[in-house]
Amino acid sequence: MTDIRELLLSRIRDVADYPEPGVMFKDITPLLADPAAFTALTDALAEIAERTGATKVIGLEARGFILGAPVAVRAGLGFIPVRKAGKLPGATLAQAYDLEYGSAEIEVHAEDLSAGDRVLIVDDVLATGGTAEASVQLIRRAGAEVAGLAVLMELGFLNGRARLEPTLNGAPLEALLTV
Repeated sequence: MTDIRELLLSRIRDVADYPEPGVMFKDITPLLADPAAFTALTDALAEIAERTGATKVIGLEARGFILGAPVAVRAGLGFIPVRKAGKLPGATLAQAYDLEYGSAEIEVHAEDLSAGDRVLIVDDVLATGGTAEASVQLIRRAGAEVAGLAVLMELGFLNGRARLEPTLNGAPLEALLTV
C-alpha cells in the first residue's frame, strides 16, 4: 500500500491560498489526468467496496461522482449520485446539515436504495464530515445499510473522523491518504 500512497501523493498538487488566504487546497486534477494513478485509485477503492460487501456505491457531489462511478463499474455494482438539493428530478429524500458558515441540504432518489442494499459512500476528501454524516442518515432513512465510507484523502486536523465514527456505528471509514 506504500507504493500506491506514494503514487497518489505525487499526483496531488498543493495550491496555496485557495479558495481563500491561509488555505492549502489539495488539487486532485493531476491525479485524475494520470491514467496509472487514476486506475490505481479506482482499484484501491473498488477493493474496499468488495471487502465491505457493498451492493451499491454512493458518490457525493461533485468529486465523489468522478471517483465513485468508476469504482462501481470496477466492482460490478450500481452507482447512485447524492446531489445538492434541487438537482434531482422526481421523488427524493433530503437531509439538511450544518456547514462552518450556514447549512446545506443533499438529496438522493428514494427508489434507488432498498432494504437489502449495503452502501459504500465514496468521496474525494473527508474534512469536517458534515456531508458524509448527512449521506449516512439518508442511506439509513431509505432503509439501506451503510457498508462503509471510503475517501481518497482525510484532512486529519479537521477531526471529521471523530464526528463520523459514532454515526457510522461500526461501519469502516477508510482513507487512502491522511494529511
